[in-house]
Amino acid sequence: MSATEGLVQELESTRRFFRTTLSVFGPEDAGFAPHPEMYTVAGHVAHTADSVDWFVEGAFGEGWDMDFDGLIARARAVTSLEEATAWLDRAFENAIRVVGGASEEELFAPIPDPRIMEGAPRAAIVSGITDHTAHHRGSLAVYARLLGKVPPMPYS
Repeated sequence: MSATEGLVQELESTRRFFRTTLSVFGPEDAGFAPHPEMYTVAGHVAHTADSVDWFVEGAFGEGWDMDFDGLIARARAVTSLEEATAWLDRAFENAIRVVGGASEEELFAPIPDPRIMEGAPRAAIVSGITDHTAHHRGSLAVYARLLGKVPPMPYS
């Protein structure tokens, strides 16, 4: 297996694990948040999707979008679980397309914008995506429990 194939496989697994945890929620759960200052269920999914796009753009595009307040507002504006999930799927499809289409030379070249992950190779965003997505997957598992639902084992 090439490095590129391994990175694509990691992205596919990360999306599958997230979608498995998400499967316990219905449209009626989209607006749930345990506290008004926290993301809703839909907001968590939208933020996760936006972050996948953010990592790809940071490493392979124009660079890191440092308008964190704007990024948070964009995720909070999503109120539909269907809309958030569609965004998540588009973001992962794009990440898989970009990473899968990159040469190994491109993947192991340093990220051009040094403001985040300075000196790291572009391929390092896959670990960032995996870690960040796992963080929000865990938050959503807690939300599910607060709603009286049992989140499924994501690795099955």
